[in-house]
Amino acid sequence: MATAKQKNLVSFLQKIKPNGSSVTIFIPYFWLTLFFLLPFILIFFISLTQPVDFQQPPHTPIITSTENGLQLNLYFGNYQALTEDQIYILSIVNSVKIATISTLCCLLIGFPMAYGIARSPDRWRNTLLMMVILPFWTSFLIRVYAWIGILGKENGLLNGFLMWLGVIDQPLDILYSDLAVYIGIVYSYLPFMILPLYATLEKLDNTLLEAAADLGSKPTNTFFAITVPLTMPGIIAGCLLVFIPAVGEFVIPELLGDSSSPLIGQQVRSVFSYDWPMASTLAMMILLVLVVPIFIFQYLQNKQTVTK
Repeated sequence: MATAKQKNLVSFLQKIKPNGSSVTIFIPYFWLTLFFLLPFILIFFISLTQPVDFQQPPHTPIITSTENGLQLNLYFGNYQALTEDQIYILSIVNSVKIATISTLCCLLIGFPMAYGIARSPDRWRNTLLMMVILPFWTSFLIRVYAWIGILGKENGLLNGFLMWLGVIDQPLDILYSDLAVYIGIVYSYLPFMILPLYATLEKLDNTLLEAAADLGSKPTNTFFAITVPLTMPGIIAGCLLVFIPAVGEFVIPELLGDSSSPLIGQQVRSVFSYDWPMASTLAMMILLVLVVPIFIFQYLQNKQTVTK
């Protein structure tokens, strides 16, 4: 006969025995902890240190051992210097501005494209989606470099084509400007806007549109009253997929933009070469800027769920 302690032990083991659902949930949490939470904690602690030359790693230790035990050394001067230096503040503001405008441009261009693909015949949808994804088969760096040849002032393809048509008399100075950065970001991140929009539009119930038309609603009113609200999850997801990487982008501004007004991603790359704590502080500020739209997305998503 099993004793009461043995029965309790068996009952406890049955409770903690992993099942399929717990393992499935554990995997993404483990991934996020290993590749997001731990690096975030590491960068946060580095941002609370001071730079030190000729040392590896090149910053003061966050914890030191003394006669009285372990001592925690926190230095908040990096955050104070960040608020006092206008260069960093302007870089953050400029990064948010360029990311916001680029996201709106991607939305204005991507929504009609996604709508057209979703309303196309079934035999053409996979082909059209393949054309959207096809640029990803080429290196991102090569695609950005290609825009240097397209937007160049002297031998650029765009200027040569416009002058051949007689639209302009003198080459346009597009390369190494904010306009070139907008073009590069919109071109690079447009598929991230189209794909979630297509996934939402493809599931849209056409009978709702037909009912609205039968009731005398104009196509414009139907679009803003039915189509846009029902595709709002795809719109929000696409905007986040474009806005978040665009804020910290440094390859496109570095190759196509004006070096006199670097973005925050370029600042992190350049500062990291000689000051790890300040670079980590800038990275924390980027993360803080990105947390705001994520919380807005969660709020809108929860509000829509409650409404349903």
